[in-house]
Amino acid sequence: MNVQAFAATALGEPLTPFTYELPPLGDRQVDITVESCGICHSDLSMLHNHWGITQYPFVPGHEVVGIIASTGDRVTQLQVGQRVGLGWFSHSCGHCHWCMTGDHNLCQTAEQTIVGRHGGFADVVRAYEEWVIPLPESLDPLTAGPMFCGGITVFNPIIQHDIKPTDHVGVIGIGGLGHLALKFLRAWGCAVTAFTSTPAKADEARRLGADRVIDSRDPQALANATNSLDLILCTANANLDWGKYIAALRPKGRLHFVGVVPSAIETHVFPLIAAQKSLSGSPLGSPEITKQMLDFAARHRIAPEVETFSFSAVNEALAHLESGKARYRIVLKH
Repeated sequence: MNVQAFAATALGEPLTPFTYELPPLGDRQVDITVESCGICHSDLSMLHNHWGITQYPFVPGHEVVGIIASTGDRVTQLQVGQRVGLGWFSHSCGHCHWCMTGDHNLCQTAEQTIVGRHGGFADVVRAYEEWVIPLPESLDPLTAGPMFCGGITVFNPIIQHDIKPTDHVGVIGIGGLGHLALKFLRAWGCAVTAFTSTPAKADEARRLGADRVIDSRDPQALANATNSLDLILCTANANLDWGKYIAALRPKGRLHFVGVVPSAIETHVFPLIAAQKSLSGSPLGSPEITKQMLDFAARHRIAPEVETFSFSAVNEALAHLESGKARYRIVLKH
């Protein structure tokens, strides 16, 4: 099968039309006709080879929504014509400790949709059955793509850390990840605090779900938050004074990272020991938790706020994201 895609042929090159051939479909694989695909900062990181693992020509795209076009002989849970989504992961081994206990996203040999293979900036993308998730009918397929990366990234910690509706939760960074975190946490029933370095976003943060907004550049405002939060979810990619955020945690509180901060995290250990606080991080979520997220989003009518571009304007869309102007996710559509 010939696939029409958009690829960067070398580091620093723009995306241009690119054709490649897929081999015969594997027994457990499916081909998805792409309807739309979100753009994530991870696409930019891979495009620029920030992580040193990009292979060119490189086809980005790991927030796919589309229709099953064909299935392998041993596929049992998906059907041709079904609308589905595909995120960062495209395969996991299925037999290691992590897969067998339901944490497929921690599989040490997991395959990523855009690492060593071509992604969803194309008319067709291929993946293994276990990571292709049916889309609830009530979710808009045009806006649902970012849920398969940005959405599950911020929803997974709610499940992993048993967050309760009575908990007080803070979110650092009101962007592509953070705005979804506010929506999920409000629907979960939590008291939600938004930390933002842009005071003009205060009203927007409240609209998205924050009960309280703190200017992260105001030392007194940060000090006033001391001992008030059970969890702080950091979605930002900035170096901050982590000691102040650790101080904002209640005993047994947790500072949890889903954004990739640029530098090493520096903090004193004593505040962690004295109040049994912790630091942690997580990568996306398993297929089962992704299904739970989609069900929860459908029930509570949660969707990302998106701007749309045509696939032919992919370089313009990437530049818009890189400039920091996206509000809050970008979706490419055919």
